Amino acid sequence: MKYLLFALLAYLAYQFIFNLVIPVYRTSRKIKKGFREMHSRMQQESAATSHHPGNFEAKPASKPKAGDYIEFEEIK
Repeated sequence: MKYLLFALLAYLAYQFIFNLVIPVYRTSRKIKKGFREMHSRMQQESAATSHHPGNFEAKPASKPKAGDYIEFEEIK
């Protein structure tokens, strides 16, 4: 009886580890790696654009004049 209980516990531990713990560990590692890569790419792009400030010129927002017609559709 004792060996049967030990075998059942070993089987449950095996199933838990290989069906839950290892896949969660691998997935979290892959997600962390993706975030690190994205962060490094953003830093590289930020460094590249900071050296060349003329690349992206801010355009002033044009405000609509009073009396301009704005098209819209009525939703019923």
